[in-house]
Amino acid sequence: YLLKYKHFLLMLLSLESMVLSLFMLLFIYLSMYLNEFFMVMFYLSMSVCESALGLSLLVLIIRTYGKDKILMFDNLW
Repeated sequence: YLLKYKHFLLMLLSLESMVLSLFMLLFIYLSMYLNEFFMVMFYLSMSVCESALGLSLLVLIIRTYGKDKILMFDNLW
């Protein structure tokens, strides 16, 4: 996974596409079988918090290092 995506922004975009596809599957399943929307809204709010945290980390890394390459994150630990 880390070898395919070299930039942090591309990694965040791929994670968001996975979150959206899981959201759609969860929405379809819960609306057809259980008619339950509370879990869908809870999952959506958690994914929004996760994406805001990822974007704030991206801004912090770009301000600190000037680029968003994943290979330079070995220096953070």
